[in-house]
Amino acid sequence: MLSLYRPGGGWMHRMPAGPKITLLTVVALLLAALPFSWTGALIAVVAPAVLYLGAGMGVVSGVRELARQGWALRGVVVLTGVGQLIFLGPEPAAVNTARVVSALLVVGLLPLTTRVSSMLDAMERGMTPLGRIGIDPVRVALLLTVTLTTIPVLARLAAEVREAQRARGLRPSFARGALPFLVVALRHADDLGDALAARGIR
Repeated sequence: MLSLYRPGGGWMHRMPAGPKITLLTVVALLLAALPFSWTGALIAVVAPAVLYLGAGMGVVSGVRELARQGWALRGVVVLTGVGQLIFLGPEPAAVNTARVVSALLVVGLLPLTTRVSSMLDAMERGMTPLGRIGIDPVRVALLLTVTLTTIPVLARLAAEVREAQRARGLRPSFARGALPFLVVALRHADDLGDALAARGIR
């Protein structure tokens, strides 16, 4: 199974997966609930930078990962920012965009500092009570883990398609990139299905 995990020895890497999931979820929710003001936008911009730089990955690695994750979210910035700028005005557009991007960046720290197996085990333990009402906690945990790790992988695949277009002297565009992206995305889905089948999950 593909993973965005980056090996490291910082406190974020050493923190158990369960408490880490809880911590990052709470921080992301707090950022998403920031007030509609320029102060809220500023906090939303500063918070991910503080977390990435203080996660124990090293200053250079932290800046690099923050920049890489931020660049991967440029589509979210454009769609969220432009749409709300037209209908709501500059301040609400800036604050809403900053809150959304900030929350996504914070959640992005989880797959960077946690192995997939650790996330799966933590989610499975946390969802054990669901078994009392007939819901299989193993399958639910697997679904959440796969979703969490697949979204950034698809963003990376889209970036690779654009880079391949540039390498061939083509200007990246949605029309040119849609079919190649669909092919690599389906290939990833097929590989993921094979990996799950190899683990006895159908």
